[in-house]
Amino acid sequence: MGRSEGEPCLQVQVSQDMEKERETLQAWKERVEHELDVVVAFWLEHSHDQEHGGFFTCLGRDGQVYDDLKYVWLQGRQVWMYCRLYRKLERFRRPELLNAAKAAGGEFLLRYARVAPPAKKCAFVLTRDGRPVKVQRTIFSECFYTMAMNELWRVTGDAQYQSEAVEMMDQIVHWVREDPSGLGRPQLPGAPAAESMAAPMMLLSLVEQLGEADDELAGSYAELGDWCARRILRHVQRGGQAVLENVSEDGEGLSGCLGRHQNPAHRGPGRGGGTGLPRWRVSSRRVILGQTGRAGGLKAGPTVGQRGRESAVSTALEPPAWGRTRGLPYPSPHQATRWKLAGSCSVTPSGEDADGLCPTQLEWAMKLWWPHSEAMIAFLMGYSESGDSALLNIFYQVAEYTFRQVSAASWSQRCGGDRRHGTPPPSPPRRTCSLSRSESSWKSRPWCPLFSQESGPCPTGAYIWCWWDRL
Repeated sequence: MGRSEGEPCLQVQVSQDMEKERETLQAWKERVEHELDVVVAFWLEHSHDQEHGGFFTCLGRDGQVYDDLKYVWLQGRQVWMYCRLYRKLERFRRPELLNAAKAAGGEFLLRYARVAPPAKKCAFVLTRDGRPVKVQRTIFSECFYTMAMNELWRVTGDAQYQSEAVEMMDQIVHWVREDPSGLGRPQLPGAPAAESMAAPMMLLSLVEQLGEADDELAGSYAELGDWCARRILRHVQRGGQAVLENVSEDGEGLSGCLGRHQNPAHRGPGRGGGTGLPRWRVSSRRVILGQTGRAGGLKAGPTVGQRGRESAVSTALEPPAWGRTRGLPYPSPHQATRWKLAGSCSVTPSGEDADGLCPTQLEWAMKLWWPHSEAMIAFLMGYSESGDSALLNIFYQVAEYTFRQVSAASWSQRCGGDRRHGTPPPSPPRRTCSLSRSESSWKSRPWCPLFSQESGPCPTGAYIWCWWDRL
């Protein structure tokens, strides 16, 4: 059977489109590469505590320290960032990066992170010289401690770091799957038996971290990875139209505001239009894509892998979710996605009510920078997994908005955020203000480069590294 007359023309068009796509991806890779260089240079110059070790994370635009408290999870993430860059990118294979990760960050964590060694519970906040200030009844300081120790082992070969990572991982798994009493959270008789999406999502990230290029550990954590993916997918409720932050221990919906909370999100088609990109939805999809992509689906069979992959790739693509007037992922004004761009801690509740009722979180309508960052990683992973150019186009849209509105090249860093409509907030030297949904009540927070006080250096560096790696 002969070819149709139009087939050669179609092949030429496809080839031209592919070449254009490659050129655009290369341009973005170079742009992100420059951004990474700028961010790392700023933190190398300004964030290191030469007297006590560890890193400062509350810096002004000029690098001046305005608060010397040290957040354990940020210390861990900066160590992870330095080690990962040193290990993966030739131009960052520099002695000052490795020395900072090991002597400044790693040793500070080993000496001070745990509140009462040999117990494993880590502080949330330390004084500059390492004394505990605050403990949270969660696993997140310990998770980032584990990531830091594992990366230190990978770049130094020192078995002490890997031993710390594996022991802490075992403790975290025990808290999550067996007995949470060691976290210090009292079991009150009136509290509902709820399960948050955050814990399995973070555990799945640790499975990926510790299992990299380590067949023995990857095998030992295979069942845990499957368990985490299943737990995450239980939060996909209401026929796939809502991803709820909290479900019952049996994976069912909960009553009240707790059960309707999305973090942050908006409803699916039929209520405000479109399916959006809530914080944990994007984060979890990104992690599940990594879990399913390595082995073509989870070992338990194709069902979980396919569901994770399809959920990650498809439901974010509904056109009404992408705003046309603000250059930002926004649906209709009535049900605007609460992409938060300026300054609340990642563990602070925020988002929307799945039934459209008033959320109980006061900051629910604020914007924060990092859902955009998560979205960029997720869309690049989805494109890599599926080859769907629609995902790549949405990556371009989110990336253009984020770089335009959040980047602050003249300060050699990343700025704290902007208002809902995309206009920069009036930002005095050491304060940044973000407007609520109504733009009539102000919520003021400390200024910090690389987006916000609580985000610190590593989330930004880590996100930029992930963009570059995927590109």
